[in-house]
Amino acid sequence: MAISPAVPACIVLAHEDPEHVRRLVETLDPFPVFLHVDARTPESVHRAMVDGLPERVRLLPRIRTGWARWENVAAEVAGYRAALATTDATHVAVLTGSDYLLAHPSEISAHLGAHREESFVASFPLPYDRWGRDGGFARLRYPHWAWRKHMLRVPLPRRLPRGVTLTGGSQLKVLARRHAAAVVDTVDRRPDLVRFWRRSWIADETFVPSVLHTPSLTPGFAEEHVPESLWWIGWDGAARKSPPWLTLPDAGRLFERRATPDATTPNLFARKFSTERSGELLDLIDGAFGLREPRAAPHAVAAAGTPVAGSVAADGAAS
Repeated sequence: MAISPAVPACIVLAHEDPEHVRRLVETLDPFPVFLHVDARTPESVHRAMVDGLPERVRLLPRIRTGWARWENVAAEVAGYRAALATTDATHVAVLTGSDYLLAHPSEISAHLGAHREESFVASFPLPYDRWGRDGGFARLRYPHWAWRKHMLRVPLPRRLPRGVTLTGGSQLKVLARRHAAAVVDTVDRRPDLVRFWRRSWIADETFVPSVLHTPSLTPGFAEEHVPESLWWIGWDGAARKSPPWLTLPDAGRLFERRATPDATTPNLFARKFSTERSGELLDLIDGAFGLREPRAAPHAVAAAGTPVAGSVAADGAAS
């Protein structure tokens, strides 16, 4: 029996720049997309983002997300839940609305086909020296709130969860289907962990990585993932809370990394882009990888269980 092609379901977490979000969705064809739009996004921007999207796009219930908030995890988990329930996708990718492809969908499908049971997660055990003097444990040891991009910390330490392998990593990742299911299952079965992480700092950088690396929650993950990212991010060495916007002068760095012949893991995505700042660079990328020119869907790529257009039910356990 022939093995069906590997197909990722793509969660896109967006809050602005509807033109770029729609461009991203277009380049993801024929993959199923689960789009979350921040509940704080003005209605006019929301409508510009979602009106007339193709049937392969599902809209997730809108949550009030924001910088460093638990709700970013809730939106991600809602995407996993919807993708698992409505598609047969082999993997689930988590992107933001300012990401873009660095490969044709056929190449993405082929690469994931060679790693059908594996996830791509760049993660690291805590303590992590780049996360301050305590290696990032303060993010978890003290209760936190985010207020207008400011940290509010209660200086009363709390007990860390027992039996959990505390781990950090990027929210941008590609999970094999069963690993995404393990995250959803943990949210459903472990409300104690959800309560704890609601008051951690930047939970989207520790909750899912910790669940994945805890053997009792995700058995076998250590042997079933590639510890590298599929994203190229234009960090430039400056002290920043988020990556810089990519523009035409970044083309050399971007294409050089993409063309590196000895790279064991290709960069299939990049960030971050905007319509206003990145238009010329995006046009170059489109031309280099054939992303927006009229094309027949490659025979090796087929939307597995492509969902019917519409909205999915709210994820009460995660929100």
